[in-house]
Amino acid sequence: MKKVTGDEYQILYDPSTATIEFTGSLRLLGASSYEPIIELLDEVAEQKPKIITVQLKKLQFLNSSGINALSKFVIRVRNEKHSDIVVQGTEAFPWQSKSLRNLQRLMPELRLEIS
Repeated sequence: MKKVTGDEYQILYDPSTATIEFTGSLRLLGASSYEPIIELLDEVAEQKPKIITVQLKKLQFLNSSGINALSKFVIRVRNEKHSDIVVQGTEAFPWQSKSLRNLQRLMPELRLEIS
């Protein structure tokens, strides 16, 4: 289990299931603040699991810098063609329905599950 934490968020990666779970609220300032998270996402991509699950049901907020980091991860995985991505979100946080659909535009084969 690999973990990145901050005052308002926690990101856990379970390599046995290739699941990245985001919890809390990500309001970091600028790309440099997201560096530890980007490093974790890069590490997951380098492992080339068959399916990567991105679990966002407990993520209350993600600002534009965070969406940008997630988008770059999706583009990398799409370009490398080693893994499929499943993004799991919730209708409880309105930003998810709108913003997560954009990830499908970047990677049409991405499976988006919003419940």
